[in-house]
Amino acid sequence: MDTIRRAAKEDGRFAVEAYHFLLSGLDQAVKMTGRSEAEVPDRHVSGQELVEALRLLALDIYGPLAKEVWNSWGLKTTRDWGEIVFVLIECKLFSRQESDSLEDFERVFDFEEGLQLAWEPKLPLEEDLFGRGGQRG
Repeated sequence: MDTIRRAAKEDGRFAVEAYHFLLSGLDQAVKMTGRSEAEVPDRHVSGQELVEALRLLALDIYGPLAKEVWNSWGLKTTRDWGEIVFVLIECKLFSRQESDSLEDFERVFDFEEGLQLAWEPKLPLEEDLFGRGGQRG
């Protein structure tokens, strides 16, 4: 059993899918903040930056169902993402700065507003539908 699956099972509050999604979101958060190109080894992101990246990733992947997916994983508030982060810190999969705390994840956004109401469908570009130049026929 891999370390993440073991951590999720031992903690028992959140589905293992939430842990894997968090890892994907961490990559996105690092890229969004420009730290992926950093020459220094500090690629640390704040709790707020991580949760915002998770929100955008969820909207991109799950669209209007993002809130329902997160709820099905056991997540009810943004603080729950912090709970997962701290489980991963305990397992030595993440590192922690002294200033990091669960409060960093508190009330970053409301799931209803940040996920369901914020979702906007993306229509394909006309050239994607009709080929080069966007011409029909």
